[in-house]
Amino acid sequence: MDKFGSIVRIDLTTGSIKKESLCEKTMKEFIGGRGYATKVLYDELPKGTDPLSPENKLIFANGPLTGKGAPASGRYMVVTKSPLNNYIASSNSGGFWGAELARAGWFMVILEGKAQKPSYIWINDDKVEIRDASAFWGLDSHETTDKLLAAVGDDKAKVACIGPAGERLSKLASVMNDKNRAAGRSGVGAVMGSKNLKAIVVRGSSRPHIE
Repeated sequence: MDKFGSIVRIDLTTGSIKKESLCEKTMKEFIGGRGYATKVLYDELPKGTDPLSPENKLIFANGPLTGKGAPASGRYMVVTKSPLNNYIASSNSGGFWGAELARAGWFMVILEGKAQKPSYIWINDDKVEIRDASAFWGLDSHETTDKLLAAVGDDKAKVACIGPAGERLSKLASVMNDKNRAAGRSGVGAVMGSKNLKAIVVRGSSRPHIE
């Protein structure tokens, strides 16, 4: 299953970052990022969890073909419990963020807990860090993208972030990537804001391919 990438599980409360392998059985039974991420959420999220509480999970997931050059395969999923309707939210976006995550060697990012202060995730291939985002809090997606690319020192990195709506926990807030692309369904941006997470910045150097 490593050919599809690995899972990185990040606990924003404790700062724990763990690498996990994909489950071959789950990959076969729940094809694609939406299916796999929904299975994870269903198995791990206690009934009655408040969508805007630290106990909710926010999952970014690719499909098995993302970043591998197949037509129309550049999309990624954001899966969580929706603050808009209290059901499972599955929102997707295009652009280049998902492909960059695949190039970094990751299939899925599972976010848990809540950071003590505004933070962002910096994924540079297999190196994953939680960094301070206080300087970027309050900025819109365009400003955030420009300033984070400058902060990591790589203008080829890709940014998925929230703007002021997500920070203020608007139930209509989107997760934005490539400045203008949106995972816009079900208030996924509000869940990201509830975790004090401003952005996930990704840079990958591999060239995934289909064997």
